[in-house]
Amino acid sequence: MTRPSRLILVLLGLIVVAALVFWAYALITLNYAYSEGERAGYLQKFSKRGWICKTWEGEILLTSMPGAIPEKFEFSVRDDDVARQLMAATGKRVLLSYEQHKGVPTSCFGETEYFVERLQVQ
Repeated sequence: MTRPSRLILVLLGLIVVAALVFWAYALITLNYAYSEGERAGYLQKFSKRGWICKTWEGEILLTSMPGAIPEKFEFSVRDDDVARQLMAATGKRVLLSYEQHKGVPTSCFGETEYFVERLQVQ
């Protein structure tokens, strides 16, 4: 085997190994939740955003009592069925069940680390 072809083979092998490591890391961070929980509030904004990777992103306003300044909770949605339910619930009070995934390697999966799994309109 000549020297240039051997160098190309080594470089291709390194690229394949790097891609496999990236794929395995993404798989682990997306399938194992750091935390799970629920948040309730008024669905203020929900849209599909992104230049290359389009993801569903939204925010709810968390209010503890009337007249208090609300806190925003930003979230991402991967499931299109949940996204359709959220589109229909814009402006309404919702209860979101979510999973928090730390260390997701790219924003192609979502801009936040909170991924909504299901919702209930209240």
